[in-house]
Amino acid sequence: MKRRSLRESLKKYVVDTSVLAEYIIRDAVYRNVVEKLFNDALKKTIELYVTPYTISELIYVSSRIYKIALLENSNEEALNFVEWLNTRVKYVQITGEISIEAGELRKRFNIALTDCYVIAAAVKLQAKALFLKPEREMLEKIEELRELPIAFLAEDK
Repeated sequence: MKRRSLRESLKKYVVDTSVLAEYIIRDAVYRNVVEKLFNDALKKTIELYVTPYTISELIYVSSRIYKIALLENSNEEALNFVEWLNTRVKYVQITGEISIEAGELRKRFNIALTDCYVIAAAVKLQAKALFLKPEREMLEKIEELRELPIAFLAEDK
């Protein structure tokens, strides 16, 4: 029986903003799970990917979280978080193929375009799109979405 190499058996995830933001909140329900993902990425036992659109959204979301937490330099903290994250994730290069797939997903499911890019990138990389939980607009077509390479942390705990 032929052993699979580490490269062949690596789990790959294209991570949504909701998962990344979960790490910022110390008492968040899934923070430990996200922390383990980041640690596994550092150990190179999994690969985590993000789209540039996810990072743009993360800067906005994390800045708001830090502002609500009354941190004085919320934008600087958000940028520091992204810099820290850059040692744990790889960026997906958005190609024409991914852009077209994201547009098709948007038409089909009517979900956020950023989420469509996460899913389209996952399809292209033969990875799973990783979300914290099904988002409100996803619920209407959740069974169809489950046919795609999607995982939800809230369901895999």
